[in-house]
Amino acid sequence: MYKNVTLCYIQREDDYLMLHRVKKENDLNHDKWIGVGGKFEDGESPEECVKREALEETGLTLLDPALRGIVTFVSDTWDTEYMFLYTCTAFTGSLTDCDEGVLEWVPKSRVCDLPIWEGDKIFFRLLNENAPFFSLKLKYEGDTLVYAACDGMEIDL
Repeated sequence: MYKNVTLCYIQREDDYLMLHRVKKENDLNHDKWIGVGGKFEDGESPEECVKREALEETGLTLLDPALRGIVTFVSDTWDTEYMFLYTCTAFTGSLTDCDEGVLEWVPKSRVCDLPIWEGDKIFFRLLNENAPFFSLKLKYEGDTLVYAACDGMEIDL
């Protein structure tokens, strides 16, 4: 089985809006810092999903979400996940409380110092390098990243 999800890193100057996942029980991402997003609803396009999820989790309306890549997560403990990865620099609205965690603007230079998934560091590097659209495959055994490939080429871990 597999699922489709979106994730967006909303940018304000040199900061990303990060979600510290601390509020939900049985959360695969518990205590990790991630962007905002979630699972597709039936019939949604990736753009509709990322806009809906961002509004629900942050109170912000995304004006220019840019699809930057697709990340395939493979694991020995959870279902395969296809994540449509976005960044967004223009939005309206005011931040609201999120029922999944705590939202915080974090300098891009500090993001990789936070407790994030090891594979996230790879796509942050690609985003920061302004890489063209990419396909990233990340394979985990438990919480350990054991394989990564970008556009079909294996990456040394």
